[in-house]
Amino acid sequence: MLNELFRLVLPLGTDNRGRCISKQQTDKAMEKAVKINDKLRHGAPLKVAPFRKHIRKTEPHKHNSYFEIIFLSKGSGSHTIDGRQYPINPPMLFYIRKEQVHCWDITTEPEGYVLLLKKNFLDQCLDRALDELVLKASAVTAATVTNPDPIVKLFDFLIEANNVESPYQQTILEGLLKALLGSCLSHSQTIDPLQERKNTLFNAFRKALEENSYEQRDIQYYAEKLNTSPQNLNHACRLAVNQSASAFVAETMISEAKRMLLYTDQSVAQIAFQLHFADPSHFGKYFKRHTALTPLAFRKMHA
Repeated sequence: MLNELFRLVLPLGTDNRGRCISKQQTDKAMEKAVKINDKLRHGAPLKVAPFRKHIRKTEPHKHNSYFEIIFLSKGSGSHTIDGRQYPINPPMLFYIRKEQVHCWDITTEPEGYVLLLKKNFLDQCLDRALDELVLKASAVTAATVTNPDPIVKLFDFLIEANNVESPYQQTILEGLLKALLGSCLSHSQTIDPLQERKNTLFNAFRKALEENSYEQRDIQYYAEKLNTSPQNLNHACRLAVNQSASAFVAETMISEAKRMLLYTDQSVAQIAFQLHFADPSHFGKYFKRHTALTPLAFRKMHA
């Protein structure tokens, strides 16, 4: 998607010895260039594999539009994410959102797994529980694992399922991914509890949006409902998912519309009214503004 932009004499975020530097220094350098990695083969919405044992030091980089989950059962050193350095004390988990910049400084041979997940995998999924688990996981950056056994087994099952094509592959992967995320969240402790508290308002906002069945898209409405201001709501959303509150509402609405277009026989008009748009024309314009396609064109493209 994006070309690599990396033209600094020293690697971004490192000093002259190749060590990761502070967030302030990193942010200053990021204004000039940020390396963007894409580990997914073209078109693949999901990849799961053992963590590469040869990785030691890496340049600070972003990911090309995917969410990454890393489980380490062995290794030592440090992992710097958005300027904060986390000591590697396995077993532990790291969750890296697409906008975050990170780099490794690993001192002993690592062992573990990595999972890369693109949003279009979730767009094909009807299970809202999976969406919710991904949102909860993306609100965490690092966690210590209290019981690694189920996590290891589920990663192995996912690797096997992802390598065997079948008519039921998507369904199998969804089930295993849901089990993995649930296990990761259940059998771990967030390293930064303050981060969880910061996401309380966001989680309440997301719940209110669902309970309201997407009838309201006005941020002022939700701010009043949650006894806060639109500014605080925007701040909570940016902390949790790096989006404004209105952008999160739009993304949630569009994801729901896509599922209905893909997996139901309802007409565009029926979907428009179910999502509380005034008329099909309004829904069509809203959908096209966010996807560059009309609802019918999207449905035909995926027929």
